[in-house]
Amino acid sequence: MGTDEPVMTASRFDARVRAGSPWPVEAGRYRLLASRACPFAGRVLISRRLLGLEDALSLGVVDPIQDERGWRFTLDPDGRDPVLGVRYVSEPYLAADPDYDGGFPVPAVVDVRSGHVVTNDFDTITLDLATDWRPLHRPGAPELYPAALREEIDALNADLHADIILGVYEVGMAKEQAAYDRAFQALFTRLDALEARLATRRYLMGETITEPDVRLFPSLARFDLVYHGHFRCNRNKLAELPNLWAYARDLFQTPGFGDTVDFDHINRHYHLVLDESNPNHILPGGPDGSLWLTPHGRESLGGRPFGDGTPPGPPKEPVPPAGRATA
Repeated sequence: MGTDEPVMTASRFDARVRAGSPWPVEAGRYRLLASRACPFAGRVLISRRLLGLEDALSLGVVDPIQDERGWRFTLDPDGRDPVLGVRYVSEPYLAADPDYDGGFPVPAVVDVRSGHVVTNDFDTITLDLATDWRPLHRPGAPELYPAALREEIDALNADLHADIILGVYEVGMAKEQAAYDRAFQALFTRLDALEARLATRRYLMGETITEPDVRLFPSLARFDLVYHGHFRCNRNKLAELPNLWAYARDLFQTPGFGDTVDFDHINRHYHLVLDESNPNHILPGGPDGSLWLTPHGRESLGGRPFGDGTPPGPPKEPVPPAGRATA
């Protein structure tokens, strides 16, 4: 997906912000650079909200429309990130490594003191937020990566990544029929398995929200809007898989999930940046975002969304009304 796509090549920026590393956990030391259009950044935004880390880990949001230099801060006054003072996400990458010649993806965690990117490893950022950042969690923060379930969570996360989170890109960017067919089959086989799994449990690991829910939700939020038509993931819509659609709406209506989603950013990024698949830059008129707010009925399965914890408070960086689903 151009310069924003972090899944095609290995990253040089995979340090861990954690106890005992050269990058210790410190409130206010790091800044998260994110796009509300990017599903990989979306999972970090959700984790940050659920765990109450907004004050500890500041946020810079990029414009959903990139130019030839990549993600840019044109949503901010004077086109600069107000904390780092940079115009492009590429600048902290090159500050950390002037010889770096790869892409400049988000999410990226930047050390504010040096202005250097520390990590863009979306696979470990949320795990570290859930564990090593615990001293900075809000009271009542949920346990997103419980120790007793980590082996099962890791296995499920790997399947979700291969078949769905990355799988939709392999379908949408396939250059030959055989590659498309393989990815298409894997995608819908996995979605069918999740449809069956969610028939008897409210969340992927049971009665509480955990890391796999955080990872899967951004892909579901983009499915009917982008992946179904734009990426040719069109065996059926998410809205035609009853359990998955109800599960997705349940999460969307849970504090920390839907309040991080900007459908306007998603729509404009995917349809206006990918010139090859949409050369005339036509923005689709649907689907109806208000359907995300319809009753889902998942309460009948019981469950405790936040386990022994509590929901997060109102968002400190609310999505503009134009970007939200409205009733």
